[in-house]
Amino acid sequence: MYEKETEKLQKIIDDSRRIVFFGGAGVSTESGIPDFRSADGIYHQQYKYSPEQVVSHSFFMNHPEVFYDFYREKMMDLDAEPNPAHLKLAELEKAGRLTAVVTQNIDGLHQAAGSRTVYELHGSIHRNYCMKCGKFYDARYVKDSEGVPCCECGGIIKPDVVLYEEGLDQTVVQGAVEAIASADTLIIGGTSLVVYPAAGFIDYFSGKHLAVINKSSTGREVGAELSIFAPIGEIMSRIKVK
Repeated sequence: MYEKETEKLQKIIDDSRRIVFFGGAGVSTESGIPDFRSADGIYHQQYKYSPEQVVSHSFFMNHPEVFYDFYREKMMDLDAEPNPAHLKLAELEKAGRLTAVVTQNIDGLHQAAGSRTVYELHGSIHRNYCMKCGKFYDARYVKDSEGVPCCECGGIIKPDVVLYEEGLDQTVVQGAVEAIASADTLIIGGTSLVVYPAAGFIDYFSGKHLAVINKSSTGREVGAELSIFAPIGEIMSRIKVK
């Protein structure tokens, strides 16, 4: 199954020297991390507050206890491990074929797999800062703390993740846009392309090859020469890095 599609993807990769990968939650579902928008995703589960409401800046500021209850349970899986998609992308980078990963995920699995140039559009659960003094705390400290995690100075610790109502980090945005604009191949994987402004970044691509690997059709037409409707780890595991 998917033999012809995988063969075409292999040819595209073999013909490329500056690949950029743009990915979303579907890249990490094969590592056991739930996405938000699929039928069994977080957005379709029942909570007292909607997930969109809980992970907003104003909700965090007004109800940090409730935010952290949800955040620890649903967004901090510190035992998850990289899957074949993460590992293959890291292998492509090491071989000099892939120049950057642009991800909407906050789980840090690309770096855990060995990828070095990763633009995390929505931040990372592995970076947490005191809102008062700026001291850094790792994810394990936040995960293991009770209630609202606080700094030794008394300030509240905030995850370095982009909540609703917050803007993206402009340095990360610039790096991601420049990487996509200079790529000869863009591979889009595990994303429905419905979250903006992130989904609009692919408009900066003007290279030779555009491929999409996602379990379902994307929320917008991107003019891909190859679309594979399958789990991305399953497909990427078949790619040979030459």
